[in-house]
Amino acid sequence: MFDDGIAEEMRALVERGAFGIGVFETDDIQSDYERLSSQGVEFVSPPQERFYGTEAIVKDNSGNWFSLTQSKR
Repeated sequence: MFDDGIAEEMRALVERGAFGIGVFETDDIQSDYERLSSQGVEFVSPPQERFYGTEAIVKDNSGNWFSLTQSKR
């Protein structure tokens, strides 16, 4: 799961142009999706089943897209 410190670090990297795309692994995508959505995080797509697991696409305020992924168990 994400914590506020990681989110702050990621924001700083994006603002500096040091980070543009990424994949974040989670053990509970539905919970993270609900929590992040309630905090105002913009999702391009909600969690969807894929052959490799479940994935949601996140968009930051700079227009970068990130994958939030839970691997198949």
